[in-house]
Amino acid sequence: MIDDLYSARILTLAANLPHVGRLPDPEGTGERVAKLCGSRATVDVTLDEAGRVARFAQDVKACALGQAAAGVMGQHVVGASAQEIAEARDAMVSMLKSGGDGPIGRFQDLRVLKPVADYPARHASTLVAAEATLEAVNAALAARTRLAGAA
Repeated sequence: MIDDLYSARILTLAANLPHVGRLPDPEGTGERVAKLCGSRATVDVTLDEAGRVARFAQDVKACALGQAAAGVMGQHVVGASAQEIAEARDAMVSMLKSGGDGPIGRFQDLRVLKPVADYPARHASTLVAAEATLEAVNAALAARTRLAGAA
């Protein structure tokens, strides 16, 4: 069963993390930490004129599961809206906690993490990247709203 959890696909995703680092001038930053294991994801974003992710960078210190989820986010997040990211995060939570099928659309590769459902202690680390990404995008949108209100 543990072999299903650390499949070749998950290990490949974890080893090939895209968009590593930090942006020098992010519009929004998000950070999440899994309290149980200490997995951490810090995400910086800038948005395009439509409010979709234009630039993305991530600093992830996590187990292979958290890194694999961050790998999928990094591969597919550019061009995504806050709603798409929230739907993917919500679908991941459902997949891990209540037998849901997992994300669809641009983030459907997160379904590779479905075996994590059998390991509740690993759920939080698997979610840090999606949660930090959503937090970063929401922070960028809120900053734009504040700027527009001040003008």
